Amino acid sequence: MDKELILAKCREMCKSTLMETLDIEFIDVSENYLVAKMPVTPRVHQPDGVLHGGATVALAESVGSAASYIFLNTSEFYIRGIEISANHLKSIKEGDVFAKATFIHKGRTTQLWEIRITDIEDNLISLVKLTTIALPKTK
Repeated sequence: MDKELILAKCREMCKSTLMETLDIEFIDVSENYLVAKMPVTPRVHQPDGVLHGGATVALAESVGSAASYIFLNTSEFYIRGIEISANHLKSIKEGDVFAKATFIHKGRTTQLWEIRITDIEDNLISLVKLTTIALPKTK
């Protein structure tokens, strides 16, 4: 596994997308997880000045879908998110949040991810489950 090549590929996918808008950056990968970070600034705040749950879920779906993309044969499949649920446990006003996606289930058709959103001190901000599906590419 060429870690830097995979991270570069993930960064390239972000150009001109929501991930670029939210400043999501992929920072670590291994054989069973992918990590991204997102700065918590007023751009991703809800009106009372804390991280918006929607931005958190966008981060989680971005890292989980990207993980499916890199861990599955995407020359033959499209990856799509089909269900997501999030529990927001702690608020954060500034700094960075980190999303670590790990497999719960790696099926041929569906994949189930756990995405832990933490702060710099590893406090759990949100816990997210994402289901992705691998759809065959048609010719």
